[in-house]
Amino acid sequence: MRDALRAAAATLSATSGTPRLDAELLMAHALGESRETMLLRRLDGEAPSAFDALVGRRARHEPLAYITGIREFWSLDIEVGPGVLIPRPDSETLIEAARRALAKRPPATILDLGTGSGALLLAALSEWPDANGVGVDRSDAALAVAERNAERLGLADRAQFRKGDWGGGEKRRYDLILCNPPYVDPAVRLMPDVADFEPEEALFAADEGLAEYRRIVPQLPGLLAEGGVACLELGAGQSSAVSRLCADQGLVSKVSLDLAGQERCLLIHS
Repeated sequence: MRDALRAAAATLSATSGTPRLDAELLMAHALGESRETMLLRRLDGEAPSAFDALVGRRARHEPLAYITGIREFWSLDIEVGPGVLIPRPDSETLIEAARRALAKRPPATILDLGTGSGALLLAALSEWPDANGVGVDRSDAALAVAERNAERLGLADRAQFRKGDWGGGEKRRYDLILCNPPYVDPAVRLMPDVADFEPEEALFAADEGLAEYRRIVPQLPGLLAEGGVACLELGAGQSSAVSRLCADQGLVSKVSLDLAGQERCLLIHS
């Protein structure tokens, strides 16, 4: 197994920025064990026969999360797969911003627009155990994954998922609204791991990445409860344009930075 890991790391060095870590996670997946257990107890054993095929998939740029079927988000194991955007650590900035803004007023109702795997909504529900939430998405595949995640994480009794187009058709108001919309300019060239595998409709937006913000922001005044906040994920260089959209709707906004110091979340309230 040690030799197989060394060889796999060498193979993956051409396509991954973390080749050794990828190799270890793939080995653990092939064994059906945690990486920690594998490293502590199994390295002197034989490599499982499935390992080479997994390494081959990763060498062809397939995202690790699609191969293993799991991505950690806010300390939750979130199921992902083809057709569903992979949650990024940067998106945890939205939960952090909401937690600060609502420290003295825990939300009772949460709306996640473009829920995808359900990662943001389920993270929020794990943070506020008395809250209930709704996740909306246009993708049937994403909604099916989100429902499975809620069930597996024991949150299905507090989470509902339904098909919809952003907040259109919503009849109630919410204490917290979360949204990670498509915001990549179609002219931008993404890494093969993303461009060749993740769903285009969850990544790209017209008008230099601003088109979906122009649809979402005007809906917020009718969706936010009194004292409620919305946390909207931002792409690079988009904070000023989206802040102006908010101001046009009479909304107040403030930028939050991610761990890399990038403007990642727009905290919005009336």
